[in-house]
Amino acid sequence: MTVGARDGAPRQRRDARRNRELLLEAAHEVFTEQGLDAALDVIARRAGVGNATLYRHFPTRAALVDAVFRDSLTGTMDAGERARRAPDAWAGLTAYLEAVFSTLAADRGSNDLMTTHLRGVESLEAVHEHNRGTVDALLSRLRDEGTVRADVTTEDVLFGLAALGRAVPALTAATTPSTDRTAPGAAPTAPPDAWRRPLALFLAGLRTAPVAGALPAPALSAAELGEVLRELGPHRTRAGDRETGA
Repeated sequence: MTVGARDGAPRQRRDARRNRELLLEAAHEVFTEQGLDAALDVIARRAGVGNATLYRHFPTRAALVDAVFRDSLTGTMDAGERARRAPDAWAGLTAYLEAVFSTLAADRGSNDLMTTHLRGVESLEAVHEHNRGTVDALLSRLRDEGTVRADVTTEDVLFGLAALGRAVPALTAATTPSTDRTAPGAAPTAPPDAWRRPLALFLAGLRTAPVAGALPAPALSAAELGEVLRELGPHRTRAGDRETGA
């Protein structure tokens, strides 16, 4: 009986570690596809465990989100450090925001994290604080140079970026692998990097003088804009709805 107990404990620990790994993998997939409000029972089912097992490892949604994204969000902070060291403050700011928005486009879960506030996620608090520090430092340099308007505040920029960032998943979801956007009968789709154009327009509004050169990415057509707005609406069909049979 004693031997059995000793044999059982390591096996239970291995099973617990494996279940945690399965839950983290499933949660990352589901959060990336559906965002941070995805149903937790979908995550448990995809991991092949019960809801009780999920809550035993992660008592709250915030605890699960923190465990999933803690490491991946360090890339955003690394990009911020590079931007702060950039000799050209404007180039540093634009490169940093392009890196951030690339992440927002690739991962709906990271998008939710970066553009909203979820209480109890320690890694998120650190990223938000670092992001604010990066934008603040670069804006200070740009104001001293006279490159941006003197009345632009860090909060102005962060609010505008958050609002624009919330639209990025809709732009991404309206994109298809097809490179021929004008083929007869083809559904209207935004270009894969459609977010670059509104980001460039937003940044241009911060400057004291206009910047020469064409805007990045082609403009949306009326039909493409309609597809993006449909994706932004609450009536869209989510992957989680299909997975649960709703």
